[in-house]
Amino acid sequence: MPKIQRDISGMKLAKLLEQFDYKITRQKGNHIRLTSHYKNEQHNITIPAHNPIKIGTLNNILKEIADYIGISKEELIKKLI
Repeated sequence: MPKIQRDISGMKLAKLLEQFDYKITRQKGNHIRLTSHYKNEQHNITIPAHNPIKIGTLNNILKEIADYIGISKEELIKKLI
């Protein structure tokens, strides 16, 4: 099972998600809003601009993005690492 680095920052995750058409649309305080039109429908997700992102929060973010893209979380992690 692939593993994403546990000490990833919010900005680094935002950069990795660019391959799925996620772009930073807003940053307010400690939160980054990303928007994607990867599947011809808009998907917004807010990630913390923390360094590192807590592992439980990271897991939830990855699950939500994998559901939107239509792949498993493990497959998403393979594409990100």
